[in-house]
Amino acid sequence: MNDSPLGLFITWTVYGTFLPGDARHWRHRTGGEQPSSAGLQRWNQQRLNHPVVLLNDDMRQVVNDSIAGMTDFRDWTIWNIQARTNHVHIVVSAPGYRPALVRDQMKAQATRGLRRSFPVFVDRPVWTTKGDVQYLDREADIETCVRYLTEAQDRKGRDQ
Repeated sequence: MNDSPLGLFITWTVYGTFLPGDARHWRHRTGGEQPSSAGLQRWNQQRLNHPVVLLNDDMRQVVNDSIAGMTDFRDWTIWNIQARTNHVHIVVSAPGYRPALVRDQMKAQATRGLRRSFPVFVDRPVWTTKGDVQYLDREADIETCVRYLTEAQDRKGRDQ
């Protein structure tokens, strides 16, 4: 497997959203796409330690700005950032960096920005653990992901 792909398509979710069993869509860390299961989703909802806080427009802007500032400093190329109400998508090129590190640093920077600006996020998780990282090895793959973020996200209805 390529350790430094041309680009990365990174996704993570807001704490408490897209729980295992979710009817809209969920991915198992090692098993990929999974079918819905109302019982599994209920069980996971009951185990949440904090209420779900969806991102409003101001929060989404803080996420976008925090990540853009950090990636600018690192000299990474952001092709697109889409902070949604319940998840974040990023298409980025970060040559020479481990993909999980890129994801984790962007999540940490977005968390810092949110906690600095919105007290509701202090002393509680903001995101679910980890997230999805897909390798993009061709320019066409980057273009496809950017098009998905700019054209398809609003049509999917997954923000609520």
